[in-house]
Amino acid sequence: MSAPPSTPQKKRVHPVDEVLPAPKLALYGFQHVVAFYAGAVLVPIIIAGAIKLPQEDLVKLITADLFTCGIASIIQAVGIWKIGVRLPLLQGVTFAGVSPIIAIGLAHGGGASSLLYVYGAVIVAGVFTFLIAPIFVKLLRFFPPVVTGTLITIIGLCLVPVGAGDAVTNPHTGEHDPTNIRWLLYALGTIAIIVGIQRFFRGFIATIAVLLGLVIGCAVAFALGDMTFDKVGDAAAIGFTQPFVFGFPKFDFVACITMIIILLITAVESTGSTMATGEIVGKRIKASDIGNVLRADGLATVIGGVFNSFPYTAFSENVGLVRLTGVKSRWVVAAAGVIMIVLGFLPKVAAVVSSVPNPVLGGASLTLFATVAAVGIQTLGKVDFTDHRNLIIVTTSLALALWVTAYPDVAKSMPTGVDLLFGSGISIGGIAAILLNVLFFHLGISKGPRVAGGGTITLDEVNSMTKERFTEVFGHVVQDIPWAVERAFEQRPYSDTQALREAFQDAVLTGSSEQQLELINRFHDLGAEDETGHALAVDHVALSNLAEEDHNDVVELANAYREHFGFPLVICARETEHFDRVLKNGWSRMDNSTPAEKAFALIEIAKIANYRFDDLVADANPIAAARFSRLNELQ
Repeated sequence: MSAPPSTPQKKRVHPVDEVLPAPKLALYGFQHVVAFYAGAVLVPIIIAGAIKLPQEDLVKLITADLFTCGIASIIQAVGIWKIGVRLPLLQGVTFAGVSPIIAIGLAHGGGASSLLYVYGAVIVAGVFTFLIAPIFVKLLRFFPPVVTGTLITIIGLCLVPVGAGDAVTNPHTGEHDPTNIRWLLYALGTIAIIVGIQRFFRGFIATIAVLLGLVIGCAVAFALGDMTFDKVGDAAAIGFTQPFVFGFPKFDFVACITMIIILLITAVESTGSTMATGEIVGKRIKASDIGNVLRADGLATVIGGVFNSFPYTAFSENVGLVRLTGVKSRWVVAAAGVIMIVLGFLPKVAAVVSSVPNPVLGGASLTLFATVAAVGIQTLGKVDFTDHRNLIIVTTSLALALWVTAYPDVAKSMPTGVDLLFGSGISIGGIAAILLNVLFFHLGISKGPRVAGGGTITLDEVNSMTKERFTEVFGHVVQDIPWAVERAFEQRPYSDTQALREAFQDAVLTGSSEQQLELINRFHDLGAEDETGHALAVDHVALSNLAEEDHNDVVELANAYREHFGFPLVICARETEHFDRVLKNGWSRMDNSTPAEKAFALIEIAKIANYRFDDLVADANPIAAARFSRLNELQ
């Protein structure tokens, strides 16, 4: 009897890899271009205005930008070898580079000749990013939320004055004219249109609010005679901006270091965009994928330097568009890349864009740059500011950045070379945030609380510790209970940090009933204070610096709880944003039985131990680190 013929199994295709029909590719690709366009062309317009480029050179920058954006997007979406993550990530010039690029240009006299130093720095930074891509995952611990949040906030705040300058610039003369109410009304009107669209529209229309604000603002300016298209007629119908159109790049050491720092920041940004996109399209992101993303960013940045453009990263607007539309195919982004390349061969389109009046552009820029700052503030919301070290990192970095932004002449008093670092608020603020984080959290073993995941103790150091040293370092993780520390120590050597974490979890949760009660009783009552008036039962800001009335409410809860159950109320306050939630949580638990409440207390203790563990151990979350799930807060 012959076997039945086997049915050939159909190859499974992930939605990311699905090739849509050509009409759909063109339509969805054009939609991506529209959502991306305003943000993309703003960068060359702002840079050109700041370093005083003539309009014909601005047209070259815009066409070069569109052309290289198209190439970068195709590299990232289609992929070549280990270059490109093969996800629907549309690439654009990063706003993080705007202020440093302007500083580099102005430090070298402005005009087209200063761009040679910019492109030299861009090429070097692109090569650097390409080379460090395989090891960047290991560098992420130097970029916790306190650093990335500070850097993103600084970028937004330092760019706001650029938009403010455009908002009061006479579009006819190019000179600042802050006393003319006409320019102010253009800027305010553009902002009002953008806000109105965001308020009253949803979906795709909301994603292109900035583009619509620019179009409507330009239409009003044209009707009132403040926008002309005189230069459009002079532009060629078809043209191409050849490589090194302004001359061969020149290399300045400090400019290159500054741009490398910016590329490190955008590498964190790209990592977050990749993880967000992976979640949206349902594709697991591995450590090797992050390397592929950054290689593509590095290669695209080198190409940008050669073709007269700037550093590249994934555009978050288009990540949002993927979520909004549900179209997951990476070939749609590739189609968008082809459309952008075609636009790069159309100088007349670039000439139209370059005709946008300064006040209209300024209004849109103010909105975009303030949004960048808001993203940074959102990231800083994850930081524990009861730890004074985090506070010092943020305040010092912001102070230096805003000092240089407000008084750029500070750079003139600096030695040659160093002056460029002080020529940009982003440069000096970024360097300060990175170095201060290393100083406080990575040099030696510091005592006291840390930002989550900011530990410095390595697994090798733990495995080589004596019992006494292990107890000294890790005792506070389990409230200095000897049996818990000893039980964790007995499980050495640890194969990885997860095994070390599990040793403490097992120690807490598998003790005898008497031991567990001893552990619970080792915690202080909520509201208890030492002789100086500092709270003893504090793991986060939720219970620190309370007003007298609020503190009395906490003490009342703690006393009632202890009287009812016979042991202190334990709550992991790090997971609670406000003390009101502590109160609600505590009073709601008063209805539990004593055995149930004891179990609740042990779970809360395990949470507290987890946070304390993260504060001490380097690479404390290997599984989460492999997926970078915590980096979604950068977007």
